[in-house]
Amino acid sequence: MKEIKNLIIEQTLKSPQIDLNQLTGELILSGKSIPENAAKIYEPVFQWVTSYILDPKPTTNLRLDLEYFNTSSSIWLAKILKVLIRINNPDYVLIIHLYLPIEDFDEMKEFDDIKDAFAPIADIFVGAIPSVSLKVYGVDENGKSIKDTVVYI
Repeated sequence: MKEIKNLIIEQTLKSPQIDLNQLTGELILSGKSIPENAAKIYEPVFQWVTSYILDPKPTTNLRLDLEYFNTSSSIWLAKILKVLIRINNPDYVLIIHLYLPIEDFDEMKEFDDIKDAFAPIADIFVGAIPSVSLKVYGVDENGKSIKDTVVYI
């Protein structure tokens, strides 16, 4: 299988840092995502992920460290997730890492609270081929992870 090049898009005031690494299976989006034209930012990501799933790593880590994102960004993130769940190997794993302020993390103390908080995106994972899990981190004001929990979907 032909190796695809890593995709790096530098952060701006309105768009996130994007670092997609085919060799490691690390897909990182961090910062704010409030672009006026989300397609301009996310279309290359969508195309890259579409190529990546043809020869993915056994474990793919999608790290969403977005302090804020707008509706158009969330639509593109859902499209990207829909591609990633088509990794065509049931022995492979997709781990979605979400980073939340510690205050928000602490509000979700019970498993049912966490499950309910992410119910709107749960439908995306119906029919997923790889195993999918969600790891939620509580981070301090410096972005340091203080607590975490794993939810299997």
